[in-house]
Amino acid sequence: MAITKVTTSGITDDAVNAAKIADGTLTSADIAPGTITTAKLAGSITNAKLANSSITLNSSAVALGASASLGTLAWQSVVVSDGSTVTTMVAGRGYFVNNASAAGIVKLPAGGTVGDTIAIKDYAGNFGTNSLTIQRNGHNIQGIANDSEIKTNRASITLVYIDSTKGWLYTLESNVGDLENKTYISATGGTVTTSGNDKIHSFTGSGNFIVSSVGNSAGGGDKVSYVVVAGGGGGGGGPGANQGKVGGGGGAGGFREGKDAPISSYTVSPLNAPAGLTVTAATFPVTVGAGGNGQESGGGQTNGSNSVFSTITSTGGGAGGGAASSQNAETAGNSGGSGGGGTREANGGAGNTPPVSPSQGSAGSAGPNVSPDNNDGGGGGGGATAGGENPSVAGADGGAGATTHITGSPVVYAGGGGGSARISGQPGGSGGSGGGGGGSGPGTPNVAAGTANTGGGGGGGGGNCSGSPAGSGINVAGKAGGSGVVIIRYKFQN
Repeated sequence: MAITKVTTSGITDDAVNAAKIADGTLTSADIAPGTITTAKLAGSITNAKLANSSITLNSSAVALGASASLGTLAWQSVVVSDGSTVTTMVAGRGYFVNNASAAGIVKLPAGGTVGDTIAIKDYAGNFGTNSLTIQRNGHNIQGIANDSEIKTNRASITLVYIDSTKGWLYTLESNVGDLENKTYISATGGTVTTSGNDKIHSFTGSGNFIVSSVGNSAGGGDKVSYVVVAGGGGGGGGPGANQGKVGGGGGAGGFREGKDAPISSYTVSPLNAPAGLTVTAATFPVTVGAGGNGQESGGGQTNGSNSVFSTITSTGGGAGGGAASSQNAETAGNSGGSGGGGTREANGGAGNTPPVSPSQGSAGSAGPNVSPDNNDGGGGGGGATAGGENPSVAGADGGAGATTHITGSPVVYAGGGGGSARISGQPGGSGGSGGGGGGSGPGTPNVAAGTANTGGGGGGGGGNCSGSPAGSGINVAGKAGGSGVVIIRYKFQN
């Protein structure tokens, strides 16, 4: 009869060894619990016979039977960092970094697993002199897509990777200040120049100030300084030679300035706000106002046009007064950013209209109305910092403008236009500093327009400005105001 089973009593000790058993012959179902004791196991079970041959500690695979340190970082030899060599760090390690000769750079690992840990220590106490930049290598740091910068001596930090949202987080910080790397406003538009650590965008015509990114609190922030100047008013005039009428100078365009004091460093005008504007990553339309028309014979003078940047609007300068014909009464100067000059018969216009604080301009003056009337003249247009002059005879001077260093050097803007003189060789009024045009008169026939991109008021013209020979008359037309300008300044580097 065939033998179908062999009992254990029929097998001598050690007759059946591992070599006699084919792989997979015995399964766990064939072995009763507790049947195999440690006394029955000789030697060891190889890793190849196990489903998992290693375990993972701190993102590193450790083979079964090998040794590993738990809960500590593997500190490396001193890393000398001079900015030319970038050390890519490895999770589970600590780094003593020596920035003795220059600012240094280290880089976080390209990958990241929850719990990955890296430590950094200022080896020689010189991070305050030569800072250490930690490049993020595609990850966020503290939830921000920005490198870190350590810039305090004896600094120590530990970073732990948590997830793709926050990235690497600081869990231990010692002797550190603001760890965020500095960032600054980046923008385009207008004509761009620099002054020290600041960029300056000058708009002499309408356009767009396009902000692609703003700075952080460690760098340039999100504030800009500005000067916004509107177009100057046109000068008034008379109806023609030998008609006995005078014209007032045009008022300067409104002048508004705001300096962001913690960021920009330059000398401001007396009209500084004093605060800059907050910007975002967006497009900001910029409007540069044109100068107003001067009065030809018979009328037609106009106010200057407004200039606008963001929430700041500067109002166009008021036109100077005049008369349409020898039978018409002379008109007052118009109100505006600064008021237009009046005439011998009418007052100058009001400035700072509509009102803002600080004031954007001053009032125009009335011209002198004296006896004999050959000493009469037109009033001066108001300027940013002073009203039109009040002379006793002849044409009045325009008011002075405002001086600012926002472009990196002192420039005067928004001067008022001078009024015209009537007869008897008296001079026309001078234009105010800041682009104001001079007024006409027998002694000064070259009546002038306001200077472009200053917001200066146009000079006043007049009738009966006798020349030589007497009664021949001179240029009687009032002149146009100067166009405005918009200037924006901000920090772009440290």
